[in-house]
Amino acid sequence: MYDVVVIGGGVIGGTVLRELTKYQGNFCLLEKNDDVAMGQSRANSGIVHAGFDAVPGTNKAKFNVLGNKMMQSYAKELGVKYINNGSLVLGYDQEDRRTLLSLKERGEKNGVPDLAILEREQVLEIEPNIGDEVICAMIAPTGGIICPYELSIAAIGNAMDNGAHLKCNFCVDKIQKDGDVFTLTSKDGQVVQAKVIINCAGYYSDQVSALAGDETFQVEGRKGEYILLDRESGDFVSHTLFITPTPAGKGVLVTQTVDGNILLGPTSVEVPTDDTSTTQEGLQSVIEKVNRMCKGVPHYNTITSFAGVRAYCDRHDFIIEKSPKVQGLINCAGIESPGLTSAPAIAKYVVEQLVSTLFNLSPNANFNGVRTPDNFFKNLSTEQKNQLIKKDDRYGKIVCRCEQVTEGEIVRAIHENPPARSLSAVKRRTRAGMGRCQSGFCQATVLEILARELGVSMEEIALNGKGSEILVGKTK
Repeated sequence: MYDVVVIGGGVIGGTVLRELTKYQGNFCLLEKNDDVAMGQSRANSGIVHAGFDAVPGTNKAKFNVLGNKMMQSYAKELGVKYINNGSLVLGYDQEDRRTLLSLKERGEKNGVPDLAILEREQVLEIEPNIGDEVICAMIAPTGGIICPYELSIAAIGNAMDNGAHLKCNFCVDKIQKDGDVFTLTSKDGQVVQAKVIINCAGYYSDQVSALAGDETFQVEGRKGEYILLDRESGDFVSHTLFITPTPAGKGVLVTQTVDGNILLGPTSVEVPTDDTSTTQEGLQSVIEKVNRMCKGVPHYNTITSFAGVRAYCDRHDFIIEKSPKVQGLINCAGIESPGLTSAPAIAKYVVEQLVSTLFNLSPNANFNGVRTPDNFFKNLSTEQKNQLIKKDDRYGKIVCRCEQVTEGEIVRAIHENPPARSLSAVKRRTRAGMGRCQSGFCQATVLEILARELGVSMEEIALNGKGSEILVGKTK
């Protein structure tokens, strides 16, 4: 019996779980995939938004600004890379200028500091590669960048280190309530019980809510396709560049990532399913739009493309509330952009203002919020590297040459919380395979290490869980 079960292992579910472990109790996170951070938190822009876009008075505006203020210290505590690089919203004509002035006014109402309108000459001084059509821009100095899946994994890992449980491959199929106790059953027959459910299921949050008996909202999806450029082009821009937003979203952006790549995208297309395929049409649309934003975009340095589906709800705002229909159910739904930025603030609110009204919360005196980064060896000094290699010679073997990832880091990722069990899980934690060759040289070695450390055959090691195994048998 758990006090609280969190459904959904993305950044919202992960930060909520971590916040819960600041208090005494028995907490568990259920994730339908074989690893955490596999939905919206795996494939998004990784932007820490300043907070100028959301309508004043909405949950989006409130939690965006609060989360932005929390993010730097939150990331530092969890050992997650964060860069306060600032954002620029580009304008192409006088209508855009008027929209930017409205955005500035809206941001100021939301409490965003230091917003300003820059003329073309001022923009060129800080971003020399902007397109010839740009006439002005709004700058938001408090904007930043972070890795969404790194933050999710770190929050969940830290929660587990503080006593929380994680059950992957638990796709909730049935929820029954008997008195004050929920019984949750997975598609393959696993069963858990809890006093409180926190629904953070992203694209599937309306379905989970309906299983519990609450059908008061609906969730739909928008697919966004991205292009990632090699770190060789990492200095092409320094700020995050947006175009003036439309009702469909913030539009295509050009930004650095915290690991030194350049990210282009996303598109915004309504989809009826959780479809993460990329299309020629979508990627070409990204190319055309960023070519207007910037000149000389180094598309020749493209190393991969990917897509993600972001959930939005029919209320057009974050749903963060106790269910009006089901006692003990808390819904965190429709958490689209700026959900990543808002996550720490949402988690704090959910636990302190919602969970606390359902049962008494006593502080966990043993809570430790500090976590060591997964990908750390290359950032050590030569002396520190040599000292670590003396203790464990696996840190002296480079497995991924592109990203300088060692065998020691891979082994650590397999055995730490939350444990990596697939090639993609190792990749998300250590960046082994994230470089220019995209696993072309290191995948076989990572596969061997996984099989050895997990005590299974190499044929059992998968890319992304059961059904995506790499090898089928020996040829010799």
